[in-house]
Amino acid sequence: MILEALGSAVLGLILAGAAAYRLSHRLPARPLVLSTGVAGALFGDFVTHTALGPGAAWLSLVGAAIISAASLSLLLRPSAGLRRRSATA
Repeated sequence: MILEALGSAVLGLILAGAAAYRLSHRLPARPLVLSTGVAGALFGDFVTHTALGPGAAWLSLVGAAIISAASLSLLLRPSAGLRRRSATA
């Protein structure tokens, strides 16, 4: 269980680092991105471990990666070229 949580935290850190490197112009400050990636991975690991039980470590890591990517996607800002005006403005 400890190794699974440590592995999911490292996986979240790697995903957040890759996102911060590739999308730095669309993400907020790097410490927020890194901590969101780790927290999302730990939460995803907790949810999938609770749902599937202790025998599915690889599936728990897949769930950790999915939840981490989903939480990182919530931090993305729109790119500068795609600004649209609202219908009421």
